[in-house]
Amino acid sequence: MTANPSAIAEPGDAELLRRYRAGDAASFTQLYERHRLGLFRFLVGLCGDHGVAEEVFQDTWMSLIRSEALQREAAVLFKTWLYQIARNRLIDHWRKQGKRQQCEESFDEQVHDQPVAEPDPERQLSLSQDQARIQAALADLPAEQREVFLLRAHGELELHEIAELTRTPAETVKSRLRYAMHKLRRLLGTAEEVSP
Repeated sequence: MTANPSAIAEPGDAELLRRYRAGDAASFTQLYERHRLGLFRFLVGLCGDHGVAEEVFQDTWMSLIRSEALQREAAVLFKTWLYQIARNRLIDHWRKQGKRQQCEESFDEQVHDQPVAEPDPERQLSLSQDQARIQAALADLPAEQREVFLLRAHGELELHEIAELTRTPAETVKSRLRYAMHKLRRLLGTAEEVSP
């Protein structure tokens, strides 16, 4: 009986890291290619500065390489761990620069609970060619909402993974994502939707 070529699964992220640590440099290249774009977009979206994002991005990968923790990979999804490293490095950068994250905005629950028939902001983000407009809309979100949205959109993390990464209750993560999506729909809406 011959093996089905489509049945051969790609190695998981933790397995690629183990192989890299055992001396297989190509495994790191595969791991890096798998996550580089989403991770960089997450960092740019979170801090709004390409230079800072690039610095933190490089520091994240160096921290991952230097880390000798293998048990952590088994306990937590690799991607969640990688984004946690990136998040921590960015917070460290902000602390060194003396910058604090934006304060959380207060929202009117009734406004955010209204059903919206417009396209999902994640889809708009991936399809839009107007990067400046999107970046401005993301910058307008409170820091906690922007982080949750970017982890979902670029990191493709599930809500429970975001809750674990940010050490926030799952219901809070869900609310922040809902508020972020509502505000992005409004900010990225058509010109006639903008109030005078």
